[in-house]
Parts: sequence; C-alpha cells; structure tokens
Amino acid sequence: MMRKAVYMLVLLMVFWLLPGANYAQSSDPVSVKWLDGTAPSVSTGVSWGVPWPRGAIQEGQSFSLKTADGESLPVQTWPMAYWPDGSIKWTGFAASVGSDTEGPLTVSQGKATSAKETVSVTESDQTYGINTGPLHVRIAKWGGYLIRSMTVDGKVVARNGELTAIIQNGQADKPWESTSVQKFISRVKKVTIEQSGPVRAVVKVEGAHKSVRDGRELIPFVVRMYFYAGRKPVRMVHSIIYDGDQDTDFIKGLGVHLKVPMREQVQNRHVRFSGQDNGLWAEPVQPLVGRGGRFVKDPDTGEDIYPRQLKGDRVPNREEVDSQGRYYMADLAVWSDFKLVQPNADGFTIKKRTNPQSAWISAAAGKRASGLVFAGDVSGGLGISLKDFWQSYPSSLEIRNADSHEADMYVWLWPHDAPVMDMRHYDTKAHGLESVYEDVQQGFSTPYGVARTSELTLYPTGSVPDKAQTAQMAAVGATPPVVTPTPEHLHSVRAFGVWSLPDRSTPFKRQIEDRLASLIDYYQTSIDQRNWYGYWNYGDVMHSYDDERHMWRYDLGGMAWDNTELMTDMWLWYSFLRTGREDIFRMAEAMTRHTQEVDVYHTGRFAGLGSRHNVRHWGGGAKEVRISQAPLKRFYYYLTTDERTGDLIREVGRTSAQAVADLDPMRLAQPIDQDKFPYPGRIRLGPDWLALAGNWMAMWEMTGDTKWKDLIYTGMNSIANFPLGFKTGKNLVVGFDPETGKLYQLSDEAGTYNLATIQGGGEVGIELTELVDNKEWQQVWLQYCRLRNAPKDVVLKDMKTHSEGTDGQYTSPGRLAAYAYMKTGNAAFAKQAIRSLTSRRYSSGGAIETRLISGPEVLHPVEEAEHVSTNGTAQSSLTAIEVLEMCADQLPDTMPE
Repeated sequence: MMRKAVYMLVLLMVFWLLPGANYAQSSDPVSVKWLDGTAPSVSTGVSWGVPWPRGAIQEGQSFSLKTADGESLPVQTWPMAYWPDGSIKWTGFAASVGSDTEGPLTVSQGKATSAKETVSVTESDQTYGINTGPLHVRIAKWGGYLIRSMTVDGKVVARNGELTAIIQNGQADKPWESTSVQKFISRVKKVTIEQSGPVRAVVKVEGAHKSVRDGRELIPFVVRMYFYAGRKPVRMVHSIIYDGDQDTDFIKGLGVHLKVPMREQVQNRHVRFSGQDNGLWAEPVQPLVGRGGRFVKDPDTGEDIYPRQLKGDRVPNREEVDSQGRYYMADLAVWSDFKLVQPNADGFTIKKRTNPQSAWISAAAGKRASGLVFAGDVSGGLGISLKDFWQSYPSSLEIRNADSHEADMYVWLWPHDAPVMDMRHYDTKAHGLESVYEDVQQGFSTPYGVARTSELTLYPTGSVPDKAQTAQMAAVGATPPVVTPTPEHLHSVRAFGVWSLPDRSTPFKRQIEDRLASLIDYYQTSIDQRNWYGYWNYGDVMHSYDDERHMWRYDLGGMAWDNTELMTDMWLWYSFLRTGREDIFRMAEAMTRHTQEVDVYHTGRFAGLGSRHNVRHWGGGAKEVRISQAPLKRFYYYLTTDERTGDLIREVGRTSAQAVADLDPMRLAQPIDQDKFPYPGRIRLGPDWLALAGNWMAMWEMTGDTKWKDLIYTGMNSIANFPLGFKTGKNLVVGFDPETGKLYQLSDEAGTYNLATIQGGGEVGIELTELVDNKEWQQVWLQYCRLRNAPKDVVLKDMKTHSEGTDGQYTSPGRLAAYAYMKTGNAAFAKQAIRSLTSRRYSSGGAIETRLISGPEVLHPVEEAEHVSTNGTAQSSLTAIEVLEMCADQLPDTMPE
C-alpha cells in the first residue's frame, strides 16, 4: 500500500509539472518589474508582453496598470498569441512612463485608466501626422524622406529625415581602382500604420536605397517608428538587407540623415556627443572665449556670458552687446563640422573644423562612446542615440553645416570614412569537413539576403537640454528600458515549455547552479576579452577553443562563429527566464538580434534558411531551417513585443517549408537521384521537421489560424503511422510535401541522428506535445524519448505493446529521459536523466575553473577554461535547466563521487 501511495503521489506531482498545468489563477494580478530595478531617467514609452494560463484570459479582456505606490497608468493592450482553445496566451502592453514611475508595476484584469494625453494619427494626401501632445511628426507616404518634420512647441526642430548609403564599385582593398562611388538615398515604397493609439502608435516604413546618379535600387530597408502619448522620444528600429554583389558592391557608408533648423545666432547653437559612462562633450558652435581677461559682457550685469553659454543657456545676440563684445564675436572662430568616430571597440576620437576648406582638428578622445549626438540652438534641437554604438563598430556621429541655417545630422551605422564593408568569403578555396569541420559549396558562401537591425532613439527638444539631461538621454538610448514579468510568473504558466527556477537548497543543486552561473560569467568575460564585437559580429560567440594558441578558433573553417549551433540562443533565454538577470537579458537580446538577422537569409535563393557556423557568418554550405527556426525568436518577441522579430517569425513560417524542400539538407550526406524521387522534398524528422513544426507552432499561436495546426497534425499523424514511429528511416530521412505537411517513409531502417533533438528539437518536441491534443503523436513522441537508442526489433515490438525499455536502458541521458519520467513516473528514466548532471562527460557539476593567461603567450591577459566549448556549454546548461524541473523529486542531495 505504501508503494502504491508513493506512486500516486509521484503521478500527482508529475501532473503539476506538466507545461499545461496552471499555477496562476485567471484573476491573479501579475507583477512586472523594471529589468534593471529602476525607472528610466527620461520620460518615455515602454512595451512588454505577459503570458497567461490556458483558458484564463479571453479575447477582449481589458487590463489596468498600477505603479508601486498605487497610481493608475493608462495602458494599451493587444493579443500576441493564443492557446489552442482560443484563449489568450500572450498579451502585449504599452505605457507612457515618467522617471518617477517606480516598480514593480501591477497588471490586473479590469478597465484601463483613461489617458489624459493620447497619441493620434491623421492622414493627408502625402503624409501621416503623429501627435503625441508635446511632439508633432509628419511621416511621408512616398518619396525620399521618411520624416518630413518633427515639431516641438510650434517649431520644427528636425526635418527631411532620410536613409543614406554610399556604394563603392570596385576592389575593397584597392580604392584607387574603384570605378565609381555612388550615393544612394531612401525611396519610400510603403507606409503602414500598425498601431494608432491611444497610448502607442507604430509606423512601419518599407523601401530601398536608390542611386542619385542612375536610379539603381539596392539595400531594401524596413524602418519602424514608435510614438508614445505625452512623450517626445521616438524609438526607431532600422533594418536593412544586403542584396548586392559581394565582389563589386562594397558599402562605403550607411546611415540616417536629418536636417536640424538653426534659427539662432551661432553663439546660441550647440553640439554634443556622449562619451563613456556619463561623460559628455558639449561645446557651442562659437565658444565665446578668448585670451585671458577678455570676454563678452552681459549687457545688463556686465558679467562674462561664457559660463552661461557652456551650460546651453541663451546668451545675448550680437546687437545686444557692446562694441568690444561685437568685435570679439566677429573675430572668434565659428565651427561648422563635428564628428565622433568609433573605429573599434576600444577607442573613439572627436574632431571639428571651421569649414570644408580647412583641416579637421582633434578635440577629444576616449574609449567607448555610448552613442548620442545632439545639435540645436536655444529654441530647439535634436538628439539621436544609437544603441550598441561601440559594440557595433565602426560607427560615427557627425554634424555638418552647424554655422548655416540648418545643420546636417548623420548617424553612421557604417561610417563613410571607415574601411569599406567587405562581404566576401574569407578564402577562394573550400576547406573540408574532415580537416577543419567546414562545409563550403560553390556559390553558397554568399551574403546576398542577410540582414542587420539597428536601434535608435530620437530626442526632439524645445531648447538645449542641460548636461545632466543629455547624459540621461544617452544612457536610456544605450540601454532602453525593459519591463518584464517575474521568473516566478513566467514559470507558473510554463512560458516556453519546461524549465526550472534556481534552487540551491541542497549541495547537489548548489553545484549545478554554480556551474550554470559560472558558464554565463565566463562567456560574458570572453565577449569582452576576445573582442566579439563589430557591425556584423556583435551578439554571436565563437564555437570552439584552441588550447595551444589560447584563442577561440576564429579562423578555422566551421569552428569559428557559432551561429546558434546547439542552441546558444535558447541557453541564454532560459537562463534569463529563470533568473531575471539584466546582464543575461542584454546578452540574449544581442544574440537574437544577430542570429535572426545576420545568420538567416531574408531574400534570394536561400530565403527562409540560415547558415551553419563558419569563419564568415554566411560562409557555411549548410543552409538549414534549424538556424532560422522561429522557436529561437519567440522569447524576444513575446517578452518585448518587438514587431521586427514578429516579422521574422512570420517570414520563416511562410517560407521555410518550401525552402527546405527545394534545398535538400541531406543532398551531400545521403545523395539520391532527384529525377526519380517521387516526392517534392526530403527532410530529417529531427532537426528539420521539428524546426518546421516549431515555425508552424509559432504561426498557429500568433494568428489562431488552424491551417498551421493542420500542417503540424498532418506531420504528427504521418510519423505516428510509420512502422518505427519517430525512429523511421536512415538518419531519420523521410519524404516531405511542403504544401500539405505530409511525410513519407523512404526506408525500413531504424534511424538515429545525432542532431535530431539537440538543435532545439527536444525543446520544441516537449512543448508542442503538451500543447496539442493528438494522442497518437503524444504516444509516439514518448516512445522516442524512451527508446531513442533502441534497435529496430525493440521499436517494432513497442509499436504494439508500448511497454519496452521501462528500465531506461534504451533512452539517452538528458531531457528526453527526463520527459519520459515526467510522463510515466518510472524512476528508471529519472535515473538516466540525472546521469547527465553527474557524469563527467556532461560536466554539469560544480563551477568551472579558469586560469589567467598572460605574458608573451597571448596578446593581452585573458581568462581560459579547460575543455569548455560552446556546443557543450549550451547543451549541458539546457539539459540541467530542464532535468532539474522534470526530475525534481528524484534528485540526489549530494553530487556522487
């Protein structure tokens, strides 16, 4: 009786561990917090997502939002995802917040507070008008300008905002042989109002860069602008796709350009650049300072007006001062052009000049600029901050013609005076899998179709902000505010499947947590020490380490940039979900921005697929859906509501099935006669079908459209009807129809494939199985978890009895065995799963040890960890995070010797 009671208790615990089990009740308020613990220092807007238990929230539900002191804030909401029963899975929220909006904030069901100030959108023949209250913006419907004007206090403070590209046609390393350099400017083709208030308005602008010389179009762009009620700052998300010829179209410059009207006399005009931390370089266009003892007098007080000028306060016009003051004003230098250039991650310079016929002079220098530029006069101006400014080098900020009636402000995402952007592969010779783990195929190492997203914040002002305000603008632009639910809430509704919260209650758990934390710390240190920065690189990490060189293998075939291999993205996001740590969020955010853009093709032959790890991100010959899959993007999309990421989920959802059918992932490893092949395509059940199923899962939950469910179920039913279930076929290869989702058996072999579930497939399989109501699939997936390593005869017998391998001998240590335990309560599977946390092979117990390498062995001192690779780190961490949850009641108290 005792054994039976224990068994029933285990089953009850397993039920509560299921991803579909709901700890939170529908009426419970949800606490959301500022990611860094404090409100932003600049009044601005913020958007975030909140998940709900299945069945708890219905379409049309309204919400209220309160601050920590009980103040009600207006909030705008929209559904982001649905459960299969039609209830809301994720809700998007938007609010305007002040610098005094302390957290945590509380989201509750109920009527939202009416907004005193709202954002509205109006339409004319040529423009859309956005009115936030203190800011009026006109967005062009077509033509060369995205922003026609920005108006504060009745005055236009910026206008004619456009995108700029400079293309050099010719050898990147021989500019003297270049046939031409052409300027391209934006051509707006489509404008969409995605949201129109009352709290937030979102405008999407699409187009391409057009040559001012011959009309050629190049580099498509998507720009979104975000406006919030009662606020002046405007968030801009700028995405480009490279669609040039890598051998001839070298990008010489890429930036954002606006005109800033200058109405005041030159002594009342100012230029500012943010430096490192809270540092600020702030100077008037004409500094009123001369030889010692000589100054311009205030006409009322007789005092030196220079200290006031440096603050950004209004000083007298020329006609208002005495003759001596007018003489000084006429004779002191007036500076026209200014620029801050960050050519690398460790140094920037500031220069200025009086006119184009004169030399640039050095003004200042520093290490890592935070990326804000301001230009304006005492009656208004514009600041722009570029997020990840120094991390995404080369970059620069430039003001020209500050002495004229309007200044030109440039934010260079790639500076025109930097070396040209060279997109070519690193070698003209292919290197083999056997020697350097590289998979290069003719014509496949192409950047055609890769993308890059940058984030900017525009700060229109009605005056020259004081220096402290300017520094605050720079800080908020460099690290925009983020609101997020607590780890406890995310865990309670099983957002993104099965994962554990940190628990150090026993020596065993403490060792596991120590290792998880130490691996994060090691990679954060490596990013900085190894300089994993740059426009096309920032966000990614390296794949493998060279103990002899004490270097990551940056130059070795397929062992350089990681490109999501073995799910580094998932490792970071699950690490954030369970801890809520800001530093992990920023690391995961940068990786997602990189991997979903740079490592994936968005147009051209490979659209919908991604590139395997290589020296160049796009260099690998394996173009596969496992790299582009939506499950890697869902974390960032749902947590932040980022519309660009939503676009990319829909992009792969719509294109990846046909793309993988057209480009057989096993074309080299398992060749066939295509002319005699009877099906539209071939894929592996894992990772290909699981990645596709993850794409369709995302589309189904985002849209509620059952056509995506039908594709999933068709594949599930095909697999359930195979004689060997999920182990069907050599290397799990099956026929595939992308139109219907139907799969076809190609061989009688019992298949195994080492990458089947370690590239996101395990996480997708577990989450999807708990999401759907498909008993046959649930049974066959559980069978695969139980019998992953079983021979054919065992699988055939189990297809009839569903009782083989109950001792766990045929499963493999890790998440699949843990899932088998979670569903069956059979401790034999838990024992196998826990092996992954105790075996030295998996290296999951105890913090990693590092050593400092210095002297002539390395260029500069670096930390080194023995036997640490990104593949092992990502997989062992994910396994630990999941096994700790699914086998919680079976964990030992201490780590085995």
